[in-house]
Amino acid sequence: MHRKLRAASLLTLATIALTACKSNNVQISGAGSTFVYPVMTRWVQDFQQSHPSVQINYQSIGSGGGVQQVKSKTVDFGATDAPLADQQLAGMPGNMIQIPETAGPVCITYNLPGLQQPLQLSPESLAGIFMGTVKNWQDSMIAKDNPGVTLPKQDIVVVHRADGSGTTNAFTTYLSAVNNDWQSKVGKGNSVSWPVGLGGKGSEGVTGQLKQSPGAIGYVELTYAQQNHLPVAKIKNQAGNYIAPTAQSTTAAINAFTAQLVVDPRIPIVNPPAAATDAYPISTLTFLLIPQDGSDKAKRSALKSFIQYVITDGQPTAGSLNYAPLPDGVKSYDQQQLNKMTADGQAL
Repeated sequence: MHRKLRAASLLTLATIALTACKSNNVQISGAGSTFVYPVMTRWVQDFQQSHPSVQINYQSIGSGGGVQQVKSKTVDFGATDAPLADQQLAGMPGNMIQIPETAGPVCITYNLPGLQQPLQLSPESLAGIFMGTVKNWQDSMIAKDNPGVTLPKQDIVVVHRADGSGTTNAFTTYLSAVNNDWQSKVGKGNSVSWPVGLGGKGSEGVTGQLKQSPGAIGYVELTYAQQNHLPVAKIKNQAGNYIAPTAQSTTAAINAFTAQLVVDPRIPIVNPPAAATDAYPISTLTFLLIPQDGSDKAKRSALKSFIQYVITDGQPTAGSLNYAPLPDGVKSYDQQQLNKMTADGQAL
């Protein structure tokens, strides 16, 4: 009898201990950018290994969706490739901390099975394709970018994002910077009225459309292109060089704007000046959006620790996944902003 009671007592204690352990777990939710999803997944995995009591769930729903989720207070943080302007920040519930967490190239990828070497495109060709004025792969403008290369006599199928997207914002910011027609007729933003093309939801949707549409061209983050075995084009920069999208060529783009970024990291890093001879011209910083204050001290402390990891020890991980690590000046800016995080008005 005593043995049965003792066993029951031990079972009860174990259940209480397990319940207490579960109740001590901190649940953090985030949502937004598909552009940053590959590295965010790794950051979450690596952080949780050293912080087993913290569970982080990040939903890759697009930058626009992430901003809306933060605004409606349904997530603890958002991720967006299109930073919020002062007017947009003023419309958010309470003060927000907005900091860059990494950078990367927006890649132009395509489905041309017979092409052996990387496609080369000038700003004029690229804008013409997405405007719908350059309609065939044998257009003289594209031929000029690819001397000696035989391109197929095939109609171009444009693929773009259908959802609100920071990747779209970065790409259309670039097109607006290099082409007056695009700037006046289409403009830039998370969503634009595309002159031509098929829509895909998220970077996953764009890559799916590309793979099943011979002659297609679209834009995605580099890791998506690599994971789906899609080629990426070299884009002509202001120095006149055709540059491939890499972490190194994105770093060269960041370095061209270092002085401005330290003052305000929201400035676009597209179309760097000709002095940046190795810079990839369609690059973007991507941002975290965090409420400055919150009520749950344990959750807020865990969230701060995670973001602290992202902007410090997590940066080499970003580099290993084709993202560009942040320069020291931007990391210092991030740290200053992160230190403003509070719980019920009290410093963490």
